[in-house]
Amino acid sequence: MTRYFLDISYKGTRYHGWQIQENAFTVQEALETALSTFFKKPISVMGSGRTDTGVHASMQVCHFDINYEVEKEKFIRSINGILPKDISVNSIRKVKADAHARFSAKSRSYVYRMVLQKNPFIEDFAWRHYFNPDMERMNTAAKLLMAHQDFECFSKVHTEVKHFRCEIKSAHWEQKDGELQFHITANRFLRGMVRAIVGTLVDIGLGKMNPEELNTIIESKNRKKAGKSAPACGLFLSHIAYSEDIYID
Repeated sequence: MTRYFLDISYKGTRYHGWQIQENAFTVQEALETALSTFFKKPISVMGSGRTDTGVHASMQVCHFDINYEVEKEKFIRSINGILPKDISVNSIRKVKADAHARFSAKSRSYVYRMVLQKNPFIEDFAWRHYFNPDMERMNTAAKLLMAHQDFECFSKVHTEVKHFRCEIKSAHWEQKDGELQFHITANRFLRGMVRAIVGTLVDIGLGKMNPEELNTIIESKNRKKAGKSAPACGLFLSHIAYSEDIYID
């Protein structure tokens, strides 16, 4: 068997997240249906991680196995013709047999987009906020994230994770093209974690709490102490990093 990594993008608006589930249409289901149609046999994929309902991905990675060499250009052209218009395959690469889209990932990055003026062309891709938060205060608080490892206070409750430890490598806000964008990279993320962090940082930016209070929130390990989750529409899974030595071509 030959293992391939797919780099895909999707607009998550009409999907109930990435992972297959009963009684809900998901990105993984749509992708597996398209792959099975193309290869004329059942194909299952493993993603680098979940994205929740309504969350987008400019880069998601998944792997699948097939018992022959795939003609890449033909495959990309054909699979994109089969897939719904809101999912695209950007590249396909052969990898070592033990390479794993989830467990081989070195880091994952997200971008959260927020706009302060109404713009109908990005309505599905950003949080329309009516007040202008102080970005300096939000960045002061964001720097504190790197001093912690247990982020249970930002996790959805009743999840199946064994622990709440994450190593956040970077986190910052920037103003770009009329938007406020939050960038965060970590080795792993908990369910709902980024949206909860964004909601809490925006509260800090609006003066509802001091930046230093973020330490107390994190140490509490209590989701109720953190801010409300930011809307899903503004969140993008933006990059998955792997070691180059897993690729065969």
